[in-house]
Parts: sequence; structure tokens; C-alpha cells
Amino acid sequence: MNEKTVSIKEKQKKYVLQSWNAQKNIDPIPIEKADNIYIYDYEGKRYADMSSMHVNMNLGYGNKDINEAIKKKLDRYAFISEAYGDEDRANLAKLIISLLPDNMGKVFFTNAGADANENAIKIARMFTGRNKIFSRYRSYHGSSFGAGNLTGEPRRFALEPGVPGFVKFRDPYRYRDNLPFTEEEYTKYCLKMLEEQILYENPDNVAAIIMETITGTNGIIIPPKGYLPGVRKICDKYGILMVCDEVMAGWCRTGKMFAFQNFDVKPDIVTFAKGVTCGYVQLGGVAVSKEIAAYFDDHVLSCGLTYNGHPLACAAGLACVNYYLKNDIEAHVREVGKVLGQVLEELKEKHVCVGDVRYIGLFSSIELVKDKESREPLVPFGRDPEGKMKKILSDLKKTGFLTFGHENMILVAPPLIITADQIREEMEKVDKVLVDVDNSL
Repeated sequence: MNEKTVSIKEKQKKYVLQSWNAQKNIDPIPIEKADNIYIYDYEGKRYADMSSMHVNMNLGYGNKDINEAIKKKLDRYAFISEAYGDEDRANLAKLIISLLPDNMGKVFFTNAGADANENAIKIARMFTGRNKIFSRYRSYHGSSFGAGNLTGEPRRFALEPGVPGFVKFRDPYRYRDNLPFTEEEYTKYCLKMLEEQILYENPDNVAAIIMETITGTNGIIIPPKGYLPGVRKICDKYGILMVCDEVMAGWCRTGKMFAFQNFDVKPDIVTFAKGVTCGYVQLGGVAVSKEIAAYFDDHVLSCGLTYNGHPLACAAGLACVNYYLKNDIEAHVREVGKVLGQVLEELKEKHVCVGDVRYIGLFSSIELVKDKESREPLVPFGRDPEGKMKKILSDLKKTGFLTFGHENMILVAPPLIITADQIREEMEKVDKVLVDVDNSL
């Protein structure tokens, strides 16, 4: 281990608090450079980034279009307030609205996904005059106070007791529910349970239902056929806003520009971040319908952030979104996503530890179980007392395959520029590590 590696690692461990970890357990890899889907440490070892970092590096590393856009903007100015006109901000907002359904009207820019969801809540409450917000248990919407209260999984516990008005409902998680229903019957059952819960909470008090269009780090749970249109009908019936959190699933990740476009629905509000700039500069946003936008013509929009619509971020975002379009990244994702899906199905067939695989585009997870028949998870919910998942992820890291997991799932969500050959090469590493998991059962 060279001096540079030791110095960076020691300083980071001594002075930096790292999220979601007991600090004595962290072991950061000092990174010297990155290119394409790969990052390199100071020892010269290459790692494939198979989670796109936080599922945000959609276009990988070293994208010249985005780099040049930032440099060009920096030569003009680094920052002006959102109260002033900025060419890239205006053009990016117009472009985003053009990519959304025809009911959408304006964009409120934020710094990231969490504050996009925070402001979506505020906008929904201001517009409807109602206070309750429905979100799902198997969800992650951010870790700030409002977004953390939207979040349903255990990462919200540190915020409790939480803010009044947040109501949780269950995801349509067909594999884990394992009910004797056809897909159509299961969809009807889930929608019936949701509507019943809304009635018990009083629909006149419910401002919005917010969902990750496809549940992300909690398992890549893809809604069954008819589910999202069914939620749309419930929202219309009771005057509730439908909010799609596209922070992780948006920007071509599923083979469509936005994940909800796979399900033929038109949300009232769409939140986004991550892939809009691919992490080159942080940016998020809330796109609202024309009706909501018109409401704020005469009502004060009580939302504000020092850095919302940051000029450098908007320059990066404009270059990034244009890159998606110019290079037809949607079509590429659909093509190579088929290869990833085929490999995942082969892993499911081969390994006794793989209970289920779920995938759409380049958004996928591998669910690990102790027993395929009982579907018992490899680790208990919210706990990993024996460090099984930690070991699996560590073993993958040793092979040069970088990703993260949650509960009993391994996430596979590589940069969208990945090739079919790169997918096959990297997934061979997963295959080998899963052999060891099989042998441990």
C-alpha cells in the first residue's frame, strides 16, 4: 500500500463522518482516477462501478460533453441567484418539460433528490390545502427531515417521533407476499387495500400519494400490471395528487426517459435528481402540472434554496440530458438490459441462494434466500447479525465488482453506457461469489 493510499485513508477515517456506517468499520478505497464505467485506486487496481455509485453516474466517468459545459459556464460566471435569468437554467427547464407528459408545466430546481421530495410535499400541501401524505413502507425518499418521514424503511427510525401527517402503505411486493393470485388479481387486491386505507384516513385530508415509480434500493420492486394506472384512478376519484419519485429510476435507467412512461400514467408531480447531471454537479428538481403551476401565479410559492438552479449544475444538466437524446441512451439501455436480464435469469436458475431476480433496463437486484421454497431471506429484516451480506459485498469488491446491497438484496445498476461484453465480464464475478454463498447454506 503506497504512501498516498495510506495518507488519504487515514485522514478520511480520522476527520470525515461517513453516512450509514458505524465509523470504526469504514474502509474507504482512495481513488486516483476514473473513466468510462471504471475507477482506479492508487495501487493501479481497476474496479467496475456496477451501482453507478449511488445510482447517479448514469453516463459514467469522463464524459467530455458534460465536462466542457461546466468549464464553459465557469468562464462566464460560477453563480447567480435563481431570481436572475440564466440561459442554461431556462433551457434545461424547457427541455425537461418537453420530455414529460403534456400535462406538465414548470420545474422548481433543487440541490438533490431529498430536497426535491421535501419541496414536492410542500407544494402538494399548499396546492390542495390538505395535510396528509401517503408513501410506502419499502421506500427511500431521502434522509432529511421531510424526505426521511416520507421514507418507509428503517432509515427513517432516527427521525422518529416524526412529523404529523405522514401515512405509510404497503408496496405491491408479489414475490415476498407469495399469495395465490394471478397478476391481475394481485393488482386488484393491492389497490383495494390502498383505497380502504385512504378511506380510514379521510380522503379529504390526503394531499398526495408519493411513490418511487419502481422501488429502488429496497429491492427494485416493479409494480404489477395495472397497478400505477389504478393508483392514478384512486387519486382522481378523491382529488389526491399523484407524485412519482424518479430520483433513481429516471433518466433512461429503465429504458425510458422516466420510469412511469413504462406504465402509461401521467403524474401530477415528478421529482428527479441523480441522472439529470450524473453527479458531475449536484442538481434535483420538482416538475409540476400546468394546473399546479398556474395556481402559483397568484399564490406565493413558499419554497426556496440558496443554490436551487445553480448555473454550473444547470449547464451540466443541459449537456447531460442532450447527451441522452443525441446518443439514444434509451435504446441502448433496452438493448443491453436484455443481456443483463438473461444473465440474471441464468444466475437464478443456477444458484440455490438466489430466490428472485428483478430487472427493467439497467435497474436490477438479486434477492438472496436461505431456501427457495420457503423464500426465507438470507438475513433477517433490518438486521445482519452474522455479517453475511457485508461479506458478500466485500468478496465482490475483492474481485473488482463494486456495488451495494440492502437487506438480502444485491443491487446491479451499472452506468448506462456499459456494453454487453462488459456486463458479461462483470457478472461472471457475481456468479463466482454466489457459488460460495450456495456452499454456505
